[in-house]
Amino acid sequence: MPIRTNRGRAAVYRRLWGFPMRSPGHLVGTIVVVAALLVAAGVLVPKLVGDDRTTPPVPGASGSTSEQAATSAEPTLDRETLPTRLSEPLVTPTPADPAPEALDVATRWVTAWASVPDVDTDDAAETWLEGLRPYTTPEFLPQLRTVEPANVEATKVVGEPKARESYPRSVKVEVATDGPTLLVTVIDTDDGWKVTAYTEAESG
Repeated sequence: MPIRTNRGRAAVYRRLWGFPMRSPGHLVGTIVVVAALLVAAGVLVPKLVGDDRTTPPVPGASGSTSEQAATSAEPTLDRETLPTRLSEPLVTPTPADPAPEALDVATRWVTAWASVPDVDTDDAAETWLEGLRPYTTPEFLPQLRTVEPANVEATKVVGEPKARESYPRSVKVEVATDGPTLLVTVIDTDDGWKVTAYTEAESG
C-alpha cells in the first residue's frame, strides 16, 4: 500500500539514510553506487543536451596543429636566387677623351666665377650667381650661395683648360686663373654639360 502519512515517510527516509551506517560493507557499497551514478551522469548529460563545444588549444602545447605550424614557421629565402655583391661585379667607367663641350663649359664657368662685380653694391652676390647659373647644375647652385664673392682671389682665366680625369659623361678639368688654379667637375646632363663641383688645386 502507498505511504500516505508523514510519519510513514519519515520512517522510510530514516531507513534509507541509516542503511550505509549499518556496517562498513553497506558504506562502501553506497559510495560505489553514488560514484557510478555521477560518472554516468557526466557522460550522458552532455550527449542529451547536444554539447559540441571543443576544448580550446592550450598555448605552448607540444601538439600544435598544422595551421599553427604554418603560421609560426619562419620564411626561408633561396640564397641561390638572391643577388650578391660578388655575383654582380662593379662597373668601372671607362676613360674617354674629354668632350670639347665639357672643356668649354669649364672655362666659361671659371671666367664667370672670377668676374666678381663691385662688392659694395647690395645685389653683388645675386649678380655673381646669375653669371654662374647658365653653366651650373640646379643642385649645385644653392651651395654657391654660401660663397662670399669678395673672397674670390681671381680676375680672369689664364692658359688653356686641361682634363685631369675624363669619362664619357664626366670630366674633371683644371683651369688656371691669375689667382688659384681650380679643379672643376663637369657632367653631361639633359641640358648639356654643367658644372657640379669645384675645388682649388693643391699648389706644388
